[in-house]
Amino acid sequence: MSKKTQVYQYHAKHGNIVEYAGYDLPVWYEGITAECKQVREHAGVFDVSHMGRVIVEGAGAAKFLDQVTTNDVSGLGVNKGQYSLLCNLRGGIIDDLTVFRLGTSRYLIVYNAANREKNWNWLLKNQDHFNVQLKDVSETVAMFAVQGPRARDILRALSGTDLENIERYSASEAKVNDIPVLITRTGYTGEDGFEIYIWDTTPDKPDKAMHVWNKIIDRGRQVGLHAVGLGARDVLRLEAGMCLYGNDIDEKTTPVQARLMFVTRLEKPDFIGKKPIEQEREKGPSRIRIGFKIVGKGIPRKGQEILSDAQEVGLVTSGTLSPTLRESVGMGFVRPQYAKIGEKLSVRIRDRVVPAVVVKLPFYQRRSDNRVIVYGTEIGLADFRRRGGQRQTVAV
Repeated sequence: MSKKTQVYQYHAKHGNIVEYAGYDLPVWYEGITAECKQVREHAGVFDVSHMGRVIVEGAGAAKFLDQVTTNDVSGLGVNKGQYSLLCNLRGGIIDDLTVFRLGTSRYLIVYNAANREKNWNWLLKNQDHFNVQLKDVSETVAMFAVQGPRARDILRALSGTDLENIERYSASEAKVNDIPVLITRTGYTGEDGFEIYIWDTTPDKPDKAMHVWNKIIDRGRQVGLHAVGLGARDVLRLEAGMCLYGNDIDEKTTPVQARLMFVTRLEKPDFIGKKPIEQEREKGPSRIRIGFKIVGKGIPRKGQEILSDAQEVGLVTSGTLSPTLRESVGMGFVRPQYAKIGEKLSVRIRDRVVPAVVVKLPFYQRRSDNRVIVYGTEIGLADFRRRGGQRQTVAV
């Protein structure tokens, strides 16, 4: 039987429900394209309470996390966070996750819903010899993501917190109508935004979570916010060039192959998977992740062949028709010699071979209120819109 999140009653009334990672969740409310546009132009709120959340405490918490994750936990200040990876002994990615330091020896880690049991067991398996206590709080904490150019205004009005001073991957305690929450400046959309955690609320006792959710909806409606489902979340993260576990990364994928070495600190004395990752970086990977756009008509999908001169050189891992760019884009893995920017490839889409070109990631990302990145190049938002906004094409 599928599980429900704390705000399932809202989804059941307004959304179209599918089962995902063992939960009944909304895939869309008004439509995937419309919801993408709302997030890019105004704001959207996502229920991500199905994700895994673990509190790590104790004198050995930092050392433990430095051993099981690839990034440098020891360098985090209080209320600071980072994107990181769990790797296996072979250097394969068990999951990607975020780590936040909430106190002197107290940390919160957040990882993917589909990997909750696997990750929890891996953490338990590797906690020996560390003075650390682990607590899975996934079922007692609700989690919402408020994303888009108006996200800051909405949460500032609700919490009274000066969110301008919360840097990217930083956290702040706050209250929404006397309900304690944690706000982090993080997200999965390529927009500025925040994730908000509501403590001590469960699907059986959802009142706190429902209150905060309804406050976000009511306040946000004034500036164009809408609830957003899983479908738009996947499209938005792909436009931002972000990996989806199970598609773009898995335990057979290494940080070298996935181009995630920026969160892999080989200068650390040790971490699980370090040696094989070092060896692969020195030798060179057999495949590497790329971003590409389709030249012409066709939408790439996971598992389709990537070709060069009619020969298979890789596979698509994610693909979509971007509502923001009005072009089909995708990510995949190819042999390194085919990964350079501007490389002309093709994708076998059903019974057709469609031209494609390798582009720099991200496909789209907002840097500030007046700057965006399109195919890896920063341009003015006004210029982006003046050249056609969603319809414009940027040369590569």
